Formats: sequence, structure tokens, C-alpha cells
Amino acid sequence: MKNIFNSKKSTRKQPSGDDSDPPLSPQQAHHYHQSRPSQSQSQSPSHTVSSRSEPASPIKPSTGPSRKSSRPASPGSRPQRDPAKPRPSRSFGKHSADSRRSKHDTDIHPLNLPPAEREKRLSAMSERSSFDKMDVDKENSAQPPSSPPAPQPQKSFSVPITSPTNGTKPEANGEGPAPPPHRSNPSSPVPSEAEQAEGFKSLGNKSFKERQYKKAIKEYTQAIELVPDSPTYLSNRAAAYMSDGQYDAALEDCSRAVDLDPQNPKFLLRLARIYTNLGRPEEAITTFSRIHPAPSAKDMAAAREMQHHMKAAQDALNSGTSGSMVLHAIDQAEKLLAPGATRPRKWQLMRGNAYLKMGGLNSLGEAQNIAMSLLRQNNQDPEALVLRGRALYAQGENDKAIQHFRKALSGDPDFKDAVRWLRIVQKLDRMKEEGNADYKAGRWQAAFDKYTSALEIDPTNRGTNSKLLQNRALCQVKLKNYDGAITDCERAVALDPSYLKARKTKANALGQAERWEDAVREWKKIQELDPEDRTIMKEIRKAELELKKSQRKDYYKILGVSKDADESTIKKAYRKLAIIHHPDKNRDDEGAAERFKDIGEAYETLSDPQKRARYDSGEDLIDPSEMFGGGGGGGMAGGIDPEILFSMMNGGGAFGGGGGGGFSGGGFPGGGFPGGRPRAQGFPGSFHFG
Repeated sequence: MKNIFNSKKSTRKQPSGDDSDPPLSPQQAHHYHQSRPSQSQSQSPSHTVSSRSEPASPIKPSTGPSRKSSRPASPGSRPQRDPAKPRPSRSFGKHSADSRRSKHDTDIHPLNLPPAEREKRLSAMSERSSFDKMDVDKENSAQPPSSPPAPQPQKSFSVPITSPTNGTKPEANGEGPAPPPHRSNPSSPVPSEAEQAEGFKSLGNKSFKERQYKKAIKEYTQAIELVPDSPTYLSNRAAAYMSDGQYDAALEDCSRAVDLDPQNPKFLLRLARIYTNLGRPEEAITTFSRIHPAPSAKDMAAAREMQHHMKAAQDALNSGTSGSMVLHAIDQAEKLLAPGATRPRKWQLMRGNAYLKMGGLNSLGEAQNIAMSLLRQNNQDPEALVLRGRALYAQGENDKAIQHFRKALSGDPDFKDAVRWLRIVQKLDRMKEEGNADYKAGRWQAAFDKYTSALEIDPTNRGTNSKLLQNRALCQVKLKNYDGAITDCERAVALDPSYLKARKTKANALGQAERWEDAVREWKKIQELDPEDRTIMKEIRKAELELKKSQRKDYYKILGVSKDADESTIKKAYRKLAIIHHPDKNRDDEGAAERFKDIGEAYETLSDPQKRARYDSGEDLIDPSEMFGGGGGGGMAGGIDPEILFSMMNGGGAFGGGGGGGFSGGGFPGGGFPGGRPRAQGFPGSFHFG
């Protein structure tokens, strides 16, 4: 047995004839490759091929070079074992393969190895993986650059997963597996803009039929944004605008549609109706005339009627007829406007001019409102500025009127109406100021002439002309032309019924003309118009007193002298008339004696200063019961104005002269209280009739 073991041992230790080492175990081969990576990489491809071509045998004697060539060139060049074939076992001499195998088999999973061996196995696998990557890079770098091949669609692919359980790895050919193609379902074809626009149009038509006009406008607008030059879309949106009450927007759309398709009768008819709804009958009728075949009379009826009313209004305004006729015609035309449509600017200006023609305070206020409404839309509107300036001028605010006319000219220097009215107001102001200056200076006739010239400047200005007439009436009162003054005042009141100053001037003129009954009547009318003015009652009392005085004998008129005649004038007039109307010289005239008596009474009263004062003041007409009203209730009864009474007392006519303030001898007609000594009747001096 010992020899047997020795022979086996010697057999193992003695080298063979070819001096070859025993083949390495897999574990030894792995450690060998780790210690000599450069050498394995430096071997030529021919050696690798030859080593792969040699069949495996349990014991193969070889020389040194052959031993080196039998080792693999690199870990990457080791042939991959077919998993279907079992790994061949190799026997070395008489020993079994299990005795030569390393303690830990390489096929054992690294997690089943001891910790130290596990770390080595994992580090070896990591280094081997890095070598493979480098080899791939080298192979790729050796290839010339070329364009990448077109990706081939493939039905399916699987990602290869390398598992380190068996220590194998996939072949590295320099290219990884092709990535899967991007899978996407083919989408439906995108509609064109025209198709989208048609869709929005259909939605708009549906909304229009459902009377959802704002929604229809929005949908038609989306269609127009896609196809801006489609006359159909524009016309449809115009119809929606009309139904929604937006006529200005409808006009813009329909006008564009007609420009794009000028011969389309549907578009033209819609445009004509829009013109009618907006109050533009002339343009509507012109558009109707472009339609072929011609539209029906019913379609054109509203436009023709509107045109008729506005023509009547313009004719009434130009002819100077009543402004109410102009307003009536405009009202009839406005009934044909669409509900909610804005009144045309031209119509508003005509209405304002009609109110100016009427001239009343309320009418002037309406004209002002129209002008302000237009100026809120455009504060530089020259026609609206002139309209407001004219209203201010008619109200007597000439300074503000001039400002408006000048503002209108600043925006439009060639605006003829503004130039005309500015010149009128400036000239009228100048003439009026000159007349006022003459009146204050006492040049009555010159002032009268200036006011007359001013009245000819603008006969249509009711407010200003009424003031000029009143001023001229004052001049005529000073010139004692009472009838002319009364006429001027009546004209002023006719122009402005609320002008109280002209009424007062008329009442005074009536009194100066000794038409006291008319004067009392006029003052009472003034009191009804202005009951708060207490001075009017005073004037009424004076007029009533003068009325009573006028109903008695007028001694001044009997003697034929003025009320301001002096004593000598009165005496001369009396002597002359007494000789003429003496009864002895007029025996056949039965009335001569009565006239002679009146002449004597007149001279007796007017020749005595106290009697004349009582006569002039009307003291002789006052009933004592009216002066000292009965009943202790106090005050003056009978409605006598205390101011009138005291003026009479101060004149010496009522409570005269000396003593203790008693009644003078001439306090009452007949020379004192009843029972006193009567004064002799007859001619003063030597003439006396018994």
C-alpha cells in the first residue's frame, strides 16, 4: 500500500516528458486572470482561436508555450457555455475530478459563500463587468462612424436581464438591443379653419333660433375670427346684433358684408332695415333702390313715412312757423325708430332749435338739456356748443353765450353758424350798452333810437327783445309818449309773459295817461303773479285813489292848465274863461251858467295853496270814517295806506297850521267845519256876483 501511495505521489510530482503543468482549476484560473489582465489582453486573436479549437482532454502534456496558449486570452473571450449541454468533467491522471476542484465552486451563488469569499466574488464580477464595457468601447471605436440604421418596427421585444447566479454574461457585440418603438394610436384628422368656422356658424344659428342672441353673437364672432372675410358670417352676426338691440354694431357688420358681396339682395335688404331702425331714411331708400328685384312697398313703407315726417319738420323749422309743429313731426318720426335705438343726432339738434323757437323758460331749459346730452358724448361738438350758446343768449346770459360760440370756433374755425351768432350777440350787446348810457345821461331820444336799432338785429330773440322793448318804453314815458310806452310794454309781455318789470312799466304808463281804471286792473294782475311783493299793494292803493280823483271834477282841465301851473298862470286862465262863459254874454246858452260855476270852483280851489294841496292829494275824497276806522280796533280802516295819509298831512292839506294842532280853517271844503263862516263866492277882487 505504501508503495502504491508513493507511486501515486511520485507520479503526481514528477513532471512529464513535455514539462507541462497540471491544468488549473476554475478557481485558480479565475485568480490567474485577475493577476495578469494585461497579458490576457495582449494575446493575439490567433492564439485565442487555436485555444478554442483544441478539444478538451483530462490530461494533456504540453510545453510552456502550449500551456500559455491553452489559457483564455481574457474574460471577455471565454466561450459561453451552452446551457443545454452539461459541463464536461476533466480527470487528471488517477485522481478524481472532485479532488482537484477548488473548495468553493464558481457555480455557487455569491450569497451562499462565506463573507470573505463573497466579497472577492463580487469584486471580481464588478471588474469583469468593467472590462466588458471597455472592450465594447474599443470595438465601437474601431468601427468607422456611419449613419445610424433606420429603426425597424418590431412587434415586441424583451429586455435581457443578466443574472449573476451562474457567472455567465451575454455576448458583447458592441451593440445593445434595439429600443422598442414609440407606440401611439393614430389621431383623427384635424379639421381645417373653414370647417371649424362652419361649426361655429351652425352653433350660432341654433342659438339665434333659441333667441339666445348674445350667445349667437359670440359664436358668430368665433367663426369670423377664423374666416374674417365671409359675408355670410358678418350678415348673420348683424342679424343677431339687431335682435339684441345693438344697431350700431349691426350696421358695421352688414356694411362690411355688402362691401364683400354688393349684389346680394338679402344683405342689402337687411342693411336698409338697419338704416330705417337708426333713423336714416334717405340712406335706407337709397339701399332699397339697389335691390333687384325691387322690394315690396311694405318693406319700404316705414322708411318713406319717416322721411315724410322729417321733411315736414325741417320745412316748419325753416319757415319760422311754431316750434310745436316741428316737435310734432319729430315725435311722429321717432315712433318708427327701433325699440331702444338712439335718437339720431340730427333729430336732436332739430328738436333743440324748435325749443329755441318757442322761447319760453321751459322750452329754453329743454334746449339746454339736449345740448348738454350731446356735449356729454362729445364736448367739442360745434353744433351742440352753438345750440347751448343760443339757449344762454335767449336767457340773457350773453357772456356765457359768447364763450360757447368761441369754443365752437376753436374746434371749427369755418363753422358759419358760430361766426354768425357770435357777431349778433356782440353787436346787440354793444347797442344795448350805448342805449343804457344815453338813458342814464338823460338823453331820452338818443336812448330811444339806440334801443330801436338793437331791436332790428335779432327779431327772433324773444328774451333780449322783450328787455329792449321795456327799456324803450321807459324812454317814451320820459318823453310823455304814454301810448307808445304802453304798446312797447304789451309787446314785451307778449314775448315773455313772465316779465313783470314790463307789466309794471305799463301800469305806470297807464296812470301817466290818466287811465286809472286800466292802471288799477293792471296792478291787480301783477299782484296775482307776485303776491309776495308788498310794494304792489301800495301801488294799487295809489291807483285807486287816483281813480277816485279822476272821477271828480278836474279843476286843472276846467281851467285848461297843467297840474304844475303857478298861481299867475291859473289866475290868467280863470279871468279869460270867466269872461268867455259869463252868463250875461251867453243868454241863449243854458249851459253857460253851469260852466261859469265850474270855472269859479276851479279857481277857488287852485288859487288857495291849502285847498290845492288837499285837492291834489285827494284829501277831500277821504271819508273821516275811513281815516279813523270805528270800533277801537285800532288803526286806519278803509284800507288807506298810512304813507299816503302822512304825505298828505305833511303837505299841510289835512292837518294844518297853527295852534294846538287843530284843524285849520280850510281843512274841509267850504272853509272849515260845518257851521263855520262861509267864504264869499265870486271873482277875486272887484268882481263879485250876488
